[in-house]
Amino acid sequence: AIINERKTSGIFTSFENFEPSGDTGSPKFIGSKDGLATWLQTQPTVSVANGETVKIPYTITIPANAEPGGYFAAIFLGEQDPGTQSAGEVSIGGKIGVLILLRVSGDIEEQAGISEFSISDSGKFQTTLPITFAYRFANSGGDRVVPLGDILVKNTFGGITATLPANTNEGSVLPNSARKFQVMWNDVSGATSTPNNFFATAKSQFSDFHFGLYKVELSVMYGATNQTASDSFRFLFIPWQLLTIAFVGLVMVLFALRRYNAWIISKSKLKT
Repeated sequence: AIINERKTSGIFTSFENFEPSGDTGSPKFIGSKDGLATWLQTQPTVSVANGETVKIPYTITIPANAEPGGYFAAIFLGEQDPGTQSAGEVSIGGKIGVLILLRVSGDIEEQAGISEFSISDSGKFQTTLPITFAYRFANSGGDRVVPLGDILVKNTFGGITATLPANTNEGSVLPNSARKFQVMWNDVSGATSTPNNFFATAKSQFSDFHFGLYKVELSVMYGATNQTASDSFRFLFIPWQLLTIAFVGLVMVLFALRRYNAWIISKSKLKT
């Protein structure tokens, strides 16, 4: 469906196949010479008045000789007739698309796994939350997969400190590609960025205290046969800003006690 902000004589439909672009999961459109884009049919134009909602039916006709596996295309709705533009001609116009993810049943190989799991853009020494975990999931099978599961953060004693969904938006990994997923472990305030000064960091560390060697475990299921993949790593959590303040405070208290004891002793000597 499309809602147009002005009156128009028609919205034009077109189709394109797509494949993954990079490791973000973004689609890259690659034309409509074969595949799913040639199996789609819908009405070539749709009239839509200002503020009107229109349902646009479409059909998919799968050839009898289609190989089992995943096929991916988009139905585009645009302001320009895709059949009127000549080769080399440049034109400006807007369009929106609806992604179609099709699986042709049959003997489809499912082969995928975790190729990388770590703390995103950082080492294995952390001082405060939030911390972003990142994993790359590679799919070399014949259809898209959706890895679903959890990331467990365990403290020095093996207790579960946090349970984080590994794929909140249920993003797909297309065949012959890898996709990077990022999962943030927030503090109790839900902050999404690291504090920007020493005392703000110490305050955050005090509000949500963590210390010691932590283990992070990732476990997901994927595919029609519910296969599993897992990985883990360890990192050291040292809130040195808070510990520095605590150490300085302890030194000051000990110094004050020492001075107080010296004063008490000197007073007792004067009385004798």
